[in-house]
Amino acid sequence: MERHQVAVYLAAMALGALLGRLAPGAGPGLEQAVSPVLGALLFVTFLQVPAAELLRSLRDTRFLTAALTVNFAVVPLVVAAMFTFLPDDRAVRVGVLLVLLCPCVDYVIVFSGLAGGSSRRLLAATPLLLVAQMLLLPVFLRLFMGPGLSDLVEAGPFVRAFLTLIVVPLALAWLLQAWAARRPAGQRVRDAASTTMVPLMAATLLTVVASQVPELGDSLRDVAGVVPFYVLFLLVMAFAGKAVARLFRLGTGAARAIVFTGATRNSLVVLPLALALPDPLAVAAAVVVTQTLVEVLGMVAYVRLVPRLVADGA
Repeated sequence: MERHQVAVYLAAMALGALLGRLAPGAGPGLEQAVSPVLGALLFVTFLQVPAAELLRSLRDTRFLTAALTVNFAVVPLVVAAMFTFLPDDRAVRVGVLLVLLCPCVDYVIVFSGLAGGSSRRLLAATPLLLVAQMLLLPVFLRLFMGPGLSDLVEAGPFVRAFLTLIVVPLALAWLLQAWAARRPAGQRVRDAASTTMVPLMAATLLTVVASQVPELGDSLRDVAGVVPFYVLFLLVMAFAGKAVARLFRLGTGAARAIVFTGATRNSLVVLPLALALPDPLAVAAAVVVTQTLVEVLGMVAYVRLVPRLVADGA
């Protein structure tokens, strides 16, 4: 499965899209399953991150500064350059801003690791990225859209995501690591869990796509105009992330991680914020969902292409 993982992921997304279209009523249930499946995937990922290595990464100020730079300086500039060309619909613009201005803090760690990026450094950067986006998103919304949307941003979804997708899986992974260091049975369990990475990633992609496709409903025509902007964002951020990594003179693994953190967005966490918008802005939720679907396809491509873009020793 590892040799053919890209084909496996594409098949999982295709199956998810088919399931979402044929059984839209299953969408709410599948949406509830996203966090547990993603949490299991992150648990397996964190098994590869010893506690000592994470502590060393917390002191890697050069990488942390690069991650903040690409997400909160470069990304807003890229979004500003695209903003004028977005559809005039206010709801569409709000949805684009919500999703593109918030960096991902969950499955980016997995995708980056699959491409040879430094998962431990991204994991160490997670609290910083979460706090920064909570503080800066209201500021960015005000700059782009004027007053009136600042109160939309609540800490709840971000804190819940941090606890359920980072803290709990990381704690469980470290407990298993400690058991494996002391008992052969624990080592066997750890080794068995480590082999589930590709199936869990496929299950995550299938669940995310199947749960989000029904959310588009009748809004597909309204949000189709933003798809080229999401694709363009992924293209631009690949090269922008590489430029930032080079600016900070990062090694190959760290540089690939910077490319991924600049490109992946926090769509699953900001979706509740979009759903809380008043009725005139309801389309914003479909705009966020559309970004999720474009991004998961983009990440499968990134896994194959980023190692070529940021080659060993480059």
